Amino acid sequence: MAGTGERARHWRYAELPGVDLLRARYIRKTFVRHTHENFVIAAIVDGVEVFHHRGSEVSVGAGALALVNPDTPHTGRAGVPEGWRYGAVYPSPEVVARIAAETTTIRGTPGFAAPMVDDPYTVRLVHQVLRAAEEGNALAADTLLSVAVTRLLRLNGGPLPERPARSAGTGLAARARAVLEERMAAPPSLESLATDLGTGRFALLRAFRDAYGMPPHTWLTDARVRRARLLLDSGTSPAEAAALVGFTDQPHLNRHFTRIVGVPPGAYQREHENVGGRDDLAGRDDLGGRNNVQDLAGRAAVASGVWHSDRQHARTESPRTWGDRPAPSYGTPWGSASP
Repeated sequence: MAGTGERARHWRYAELPGVDLLRARYIRKTFVRHTHENFVIAAIVDGVEVFHHRGSEVSVGAGALALVNPDTPHTGRAGVPEGWRYGAVYPSPEVVARIAAETTTIRGTPGFAAPMVDDPYTVRLVHQVLRAAEEGNALAADTLLSVAVTRLLRLNGGPLPERPARSAGTGLAARARAVLEERMAAPPSLESLATDLGTGRFALLRAFRDAYGMPPHTWLTDARVRRARLLLDSGTSPAEAAALVGFTDQPHLNRHFTRIVGVPPGAYQREHENVGGRDDLAGRDDLGGRNNVQDLAGRAAVASGVWHSDRQHARTESPRTWGDRPAPSYGTPWGSASP
């Protein structure tokens, strides 16, 4: 992304199991239709992101959050010429369910009701989670994540709808998906797949779209990238992962991986190989705190395109308490605004 002004860092922090983390600034970036196994909680700092979600376009500006439930197809692109800058946390369904059980009255599988919430308070919390993870502060990262998820569930949460009763169409789509998962590296043509399943091509397309929100070839690309991530996490090289999941070569994997995950597979793997380590740029924050810009000046850019904040913001909050417990020292404005 050199030369474009776009930067991104995708990583994990060992003390926040089940949570992926991202800082990014995108200008011309376009995310193709894809899904995540985890929740998406994306806190916008500057600019506007637009994404397609369940049949409509959603615009999210500074001070608001884009929220996507697991396995929900969506896209992403800039809504203004200058793009958008944001931080995101991707907690697993298990993490969100545990927090919901401890702090809310939601019954059933918890999720978000609307894909956007305008709430600068939680935007700040998300970025404080990222900063705490960068600084290796496990207590703050875990606490602030729990507070952020709780607040969002109370503002915009509820039980996810029950899956519709299995029909002939959903059964057909599930069988097609199983074939594609099994034959990911060498999938059949649409005609062959339909014939093997005893149906027509267009009947299969309709059933698959209805069940998974995208046609089989789009779903397959998404599934290949998901599997490639698992292979990269286990130490498989990008070139080998590309071949194992069915991409023609590593550049083919690079293109699709970047359009879905947001960073190239090599950068993704380098960050995730050091899950427990503290980043060299710990302490930098989009929204305030200890941005040691002078100490960092002149350091070489990290190969993965690690996030660099281009501004220094003053911390304005005074310490408060949440009930009778001391607040973390991350500038969180506890009190009446807290969940």
